[in-house]
Amino acid sequence: MAYRIVTISRQFGAGGHTLGHLVAEKLGIPFYDSEIIEQAVADTGFSPAFVREAGEYASTTHSFLFNLALSHSVAAGPGEMSNYDKIYIAQAKIIRELAEKSPCVIVGRCADYILRERNDVFNVFVHADDAYRAQRVLESYGETPGKSIEERLEEKDKKRSLYYRHYTDREWGDLENYDLTINSARIPLEMACGWIVQALERNG
Repeated sequence: MAYRIVTISRQFGAGGHTLGHLVAEKLGIPFYDSEIIEQAVADTGFSPAFVREAGEYASTTHSFLFNLALSHSVAAGPGEMSNYDKIYIAQAKIIRELAEKSPCVIVGRCADYILRERNDVFNVFVHADDAYRAQRVLESYGETPGKSIEERLEEKDKKRSLYYRHYTDREWGDLENYDLTINSARIPLEMACGWIVQALERNG
C-alpha cells in the first residue's frame, strides 16, 4: 500500500514543525499540529494551555513523579481516568480520525505509535546538535527569563521522552520506530522535504 500519512517526531528546536509544513505544502495535503490541540480542547473542555502541555509533555522531568502524576490515585478518583489520560485518549481519537479522513502530515503527540497498525504511514524523526537547536529556539522564541537555553532544550526533550515512554512503552528517538531520521543541522530542511516526498512518490 502507498504511504498516505507522514508523522514527524522531533527534538525541541530541530525544525520538525517547519519540515512538516514544507512536506504538506509540497504534497498539497493537510498539516496538523496545533489544530489537534484545538480539537482536543473542544472535545475535553480543558484549557488550551493545559492541553498544550499535558498533551505532549510530561508534567515533570522525573519519571517516577511523572508516573505518579498520571496515576489514578493522584490525578483522579477511584475508578476514574486521569486528566492526562483523557487528553491522550482524545488526541489519539483525533489523530486516527484525521488519518482516516485524508492523506496528511501529523506532528508529535505519539502519532507514529497511535497509527502503528496502519501500513500507509511514513514515520520521521528530526534531531540536531544542541548548538543548532539553541540558535533556532532563540531566533523563534527568544530567551526565557531565569532559564538558560541549554536548560530549556534539556527540559523539553526529557519531558517529551517521558511522555512518549509512558504512553507507548517505547523509547522516543529509537531508530527502530522510524522510517527516516534526519539531522537538520547537517541536512537542510528543504532537502529533507524532498527526500520524504520522493519516498512517498516511490511507493505511490
